Amino acid sequence: MKTSTTLAVAASLLLAVEGLAVEQRQNGPKVVGMETVRIPARNPVHRDKLRRRGTVEVGLDNEETLYFINATVGTPARSVRLHIDTGSSDLWVNTPSSSLCRESSRPCQFAGTYSANSSSTYEYIGSWFNISYVDGSGASGDYVSDTVSFGSSKLDRLQFGIGYNSTNAQGILGIGYPINEVQVGRAGKQPYRNLPAQMVADGMIQSNAYSLWLNDLDANTGNILFGGIDNAKFNPPLLSVPIQPEQGFFAEFLITLTGATLSGTSVASDSEMALAVLLDTGSSLTYLPDDMVSTIYNRVGAQYDSSNGAAYVPCSLANEATTFTFSFSEPTITVDMNEMVLDMYLNNGKRPQFQDGTTACLFGIAPAGQGTNVLGDTFLRSAYVVYDLANNEISLAQTKFNTTASEVVEIGTGTNSVPGATKVSNPVAATEGISGPGVLNGIGRNAAGGRIRGGGSSAVGLVVAVGVAVGLML
Repeated sequence: MKTSTTLAVAASLLLAVEGLAVEQRQNGPKVVGMETVRIPARNPVHRDKLRRRGTVEVGLDNEETLYFINATVGTPARSVRLHIDTGSSDLWVNTPSSSLCRESSRPCQFAGTYSANSSSTYEYIGSWFNISYVDGSGASGDYVSDTVSFGSSKLDRLQFGIGYNSTNAQGILGIGYPINEVQVGRAGKQPYRNLPAQMVADGMIQSNAYSLWLNDLDANTGNILFGGIDNAKFNPPLLSVPIQPEQGFFAEFLITLTGATLSGTSVASDSEMALAVLLDTGSSLTYLPDDMVSTIYNRVGAQYDSSNGAAYVPCSLANEATTFTFSFSEPTITVDMNEMVLDMYLNNGKRPQFQDGTTACLFGIAPAGQGTNVLGDTFLRSAYVVYDLANNEISLAQTKFNTTASEVVEIGTGTNSVPGATKVSNPVAATEGISGPGVLNGIGRNAAGGRIRGGGSSAVGLVVAVGVAVGLML
């Protein structure tokens, strides 16, 4: 997810959250684990609206991914469901008094809300919370601090935003670099300690690092471990590559993609690929350069709808043994075709069909156009990813799907803090895909499904467009 303020402003500020003090180590590993919950949501194309040219109310539902964790906020505790977003850095929640949450359809009910005046532990910080995304959606209101709990883990004072004005029905848990907070880029203030940084300051974890295991497309749960990794959730080796800086600063989880193949055959026109790609849980789909995507579509028989910015394939494609392989200097991650074929349903509950009667599904790769190249959830489910903000590194390994085994170990401190991870020798630096001056602060991904309200076209209009473009029977 990306906000619309500039990194140039953020770059002029000192990182006040660096060098956080860590409390004396207690017995046992300092790891905070949270279960991620996958729920059915609106169309991924709708959710990743940044990739579109214009806004359209989408009339298709599907079984794609929204990854949430459950938390409580305030005293007495109010339950909220937060979408995990590695592409932004602010936690924010809705308030029940907002005009959105007071709508008759009660859109905020499923994710929960927070009322500051009802909490005895609430403290006001300032009224400069104002996060916006490139598509025009977002939230604004106050920055506050209050008690926030995730299971048995409790933070007595965590800063977050309240959406008194919001276009998003659910709160977001941004866990990126603090320099990417809207308080920095938009209000020109020092960074505050967001969730992982505050966990370090409170002695809950040793290092500002966490690992993510989303599990496969059919699984309902995965997990995120703050301050630790689970050796049972991936196939070794676990290899570390550097995060790519922007204008000399580390602000986003960009790493260098050096190769991409479809069942062993390259889909990249340049044999010397060095493409910066963003690892972003706030994007349902994967977005790659247009020429690469065109090659992929030709090989898998995908039919592209330019008005919708997405492609459709026969659902039976999920049964094929075709695989994608993504290379990052040394690490390689293989993604099976069944992770790239997403179910979708019409508002009447039926699945769309091509004109020959073949059931149609959404394809999990789309063209990036002029935007950022993103490895979203259709890639991330197949990778075990360690986000090491302290050392500006990403560690990657092939995930193990649906394992019930667990072997959690703590991430320590220092330059080799991720246990068992090996740094890649002579990693390739990105020569393409790094934004120039005026790079946006955050990515503007639409992190929460179904929240955009288009200004021009209706759901019926999209259905017609899709039907004409790719020959669907709806």
